Amino acid sequence: MAGEAQCLSYAGCNFLRQRLVLSTLSGRPLKIRKIRAKEEDPGLRDFEASFIRLIDKVTNGSRIEINQTGTTLYYQPGLLYGGSLEHDCSPSRSIGYYLESLLCLAPFMKHPLKIVLRGVTNDQVDPSVDVLKATALPLLKKFGIDGESLEIKINRRGMPPKGGGEILFACPVRKVLQPIQFTDPGKIKRIRGTAYSVRVSPQMANRMVESARSILNKFLPDIYIYTDHMKGVSSGKSPGFGMCLTAETVNGTILSAELASNPQGQGAAVLPEELGQNCAKLLLEEVYRGGCVDSTNQSLALLLMTLGQRDVSKVLLGPLSPYTIEFLRHLRSFFQIMFKIETKTPEEEHMGGEKVLMTCVGIGFSNLSKTIR
Repeated sequence: MAGEAQCLSYAGCNFLRQRLVLSTLSGRPLKIRKIRAKEEDPGLRDFEASFIRLIDKVTNGSRIEINQTGTTLYYQPGLLYGGSLEHDCSPSRSIGYYLESLLCLAPFMKHPLKIVLRGVTNDQVDPSVDVLKATALPLLKKFGIDGESLEIKINRRGMPPKGGGEILFACPVRKVLQPIQFTDPGKIKRIRGTAYSVRVSPQMANRMVESARSILNKFLPDIYIYTDHMKGVSSGKSPGFGMCLTAETVNGTILSAELASNPQGQGAAVLPEELGQNCAKLLLEEVYRGGCVDSTNQSLALLLMTLGQRDVSKVLLGPLSPYTIEFLRHLRSFFQIMFKIETKTPEEEHMGGEKVLMTCVGIGFSNLSKTIR
């Protein structure tokens, strides 16, 4: 470590996960100041503290210093270690908040990661476990991260505010990643989905399926929406219902949309029919945005392209989300890598909204902590 010279400094609480993940992968220490310094309740929130504890669990030798008010964080990354772990996530954010970052880190561990996460599986803020299972795992496979040990399994569902869900995430390690050329999304061939209900009538799920199909069947016959009603212990501690839909194309692109009911005691009650229709419309909007990777996983795809071999990777994305735009800035700070961004107008692509073609040459990142057998 060449002293403090390489330490990157940021202010504010935004994009905390991005910064910690990229710091861990690049090995560059990080200092974040003024975390909610002007608010009545300053410093890190409980879900951020829980996320920092999770990073500490999956690494070995990390140094984390937080001042008394929690407004300044210093992080010097250690080696990604992995192994079999358990973590209780804060119920104020869903497991997806933690899982998104683990998906970025897991392939580069020393030992294959097998982790049990407990908390809220589906909420209205973060991508649910269902969506990440349906979209992120196929994306990892495209980069050569596959095998029987790559899985996300939902043992128990938990809805906000009390949670009580549990999932298992397992991922193999890879020495190097394959470059990808993924520029033709292809036509939509089928729609799959899950309508889930916990601690409410199982009829709720059927009502959501009916209303979603009433919209989607106008476009496509091959639609199968699975109903998932969990009872007893596996239904978590709070009632709720929701839906997750994915559209799959002939070239293996998977676009997703999801909605969940309002948490118990917050906001107006939502009718399952309304929720099903709105979810179907969200999916159509995601299809209109298009691209080869849906908006939830844009940053994951760009990160894996960056860390690929010294070869050209290309991917076609829909309009970039604000989160992804900030992620590109962070990639430049941590890895000194720039993407070539070309916009494609709807006329050129004959469909949907504006697309961007992202091209980069990987930095040739090699998993040094993986032991060569």
